[in-house]
Amino acid sequence: MKIPEWLPDTHRPTRPDGGPAEPIITRLAEPFARFFKVEAAGGIVLLCCALIALGLANSPWAASFASLWQIPVGLTIGGFTLELSLLHWINDGAMTIFFFVVGIEIKRELVHGELRELRNAVLPVVAALGGMLVPAAIFLLFQHGESGANGWAIPMATDIAFVAGFLALLGSRVPFGLKILILTLAIIDDIGAVLVIAVAFTDHISLPMLGWSGAGLGLTLLCRWLGVRTVPVYVLIGAGIWLAVLMAGVHATVAGVALGLLTPSNPWLAERSLLNVLSGTERRLREDRATPDEMEHHEEAVYLLGAAAQETISPLDRLETALHPWVAFVIMPLFALANAGVRVDLAALAHPVSMATAAGLALGKPLGIVTFSALAVRLGWARLPEGVSWKVLAAAGCLAGIGFTMSLFIADLALGDELLEFGKIGALAGSAISAMAGCALLSWLLRKESPRGTP
Repeated sequence: MKIPEWLPDTHRPTRPDGGPAEPIITRLAEPFARFFKVEAAGGIVLLCCALIALGLANSPWAASFASLWQIPVGLTIGGFTLELSLLHWINDGAMTIFFFVVGIEIKRELVHGELRELRNAVLPVVAALGGMLVPAAIFLLFQHGESGANGWAIPMATDIAFVAGFLALLGSRVPFGLKILILTLAIIDDIGAVLVIAVAFTDHISLPMLGWSGAGLGLTLLCRWLGVRTVPVYVLIGAGIWLAVLMAGVHATVAGVALGLLTPSNPWLAERSLLNVLSGTERRLREDRATPDEMEHHEEAVYLLGAAAQETISPLDRLETALHPWVAFVIMPLFALANAGVRVDLAALAHPVSMATAAGLALGKPLGIVTFSALAVRLGWARLPEGVSWKVLAAAGCLAGIGFTMSLFIADLALGDELLEFGKIGALAGSAISAMAGCALLSWLLRKESPRGTP
């Protein structure tokens, strides 16, 4: 009996009996799938979780909510036991995956993006440098010689998820060059934040454990050179590197960035290989006579087609596509729930650490970005993107003051328990002010400067 063709010349596959291959659950889940593909969706979910955490922290259930994150969670293998609080598993464990994706994004920018060519990278690099140094300087201006001075790095970073979400909400009015500039700037901010975490917030280093982590990175490179393509092998090695970095005294998320930077950016097979395998598989299926031997060969051909299709996409692209939804809709919202729950009152907002953090984000970011960009343009090193005026850049600089995820993360590392709440409140307040000011100014300026006057 001749087997019917599985892939007719239509956009929808069919089952062997000729019916549609799309299950009912796919149609029911389609609206949710569309939502998760929207660029602003991750920022919306993150914002909702932050508001939930704030609401619970300022409710009668505040004590129970706070104690939830202190529940000890352990892993025991033979005589080895690793026990951390739920909060630490999120901040040191799950956030390592977030930083792994950050490393992948940095690698993409270095290999294929704006950072590939020095001429294109000058403006975002200089602007990002100003967006890190000036907020840190403003924080120290408030806190120099005070107990909170160690939190100078809190207002340095930009939350790329929120910034990308708000730019998406503003729509097509945002010049493409401005989007590239701000998002590249946020990537460079992440690089700066990672370096700060690795250098400034590492106290006692265990050299043997650091050596083991280096050996793990070397083993990763060796596996790449040997052509190992099995993902679980790298997951196992990565888990070992994470544990070694954690026990070395360096913040474990640095391991995620390092592994992200080591991720290959080129596919294993050329596209012509996929076309050759596709042509051969199609010919074999069409010539099918359904004998047992031929069926076995056909299965091999189909498996080969699947492997070829996978290997014509770089590991960097595959991992980013696979992990991005988990980071955007699980890890970062979970981080917000665990870290954004602070009690808000007027006295806390007026605390010097809160004011220093908020001022660093809301004032320091746009001031640093515009000042250093103007210096680069004045010196002839760079020029503003097409369609971007200095007023628009200043408004976008306000939007870059949304620190949130990285600011909360650094606050947890930099400040002691007695000041942590104020650092978090300042980060939330500064991010909120930056979001409102940036969106309002960009919306008004882009509508005003639009040549067609269209919304």
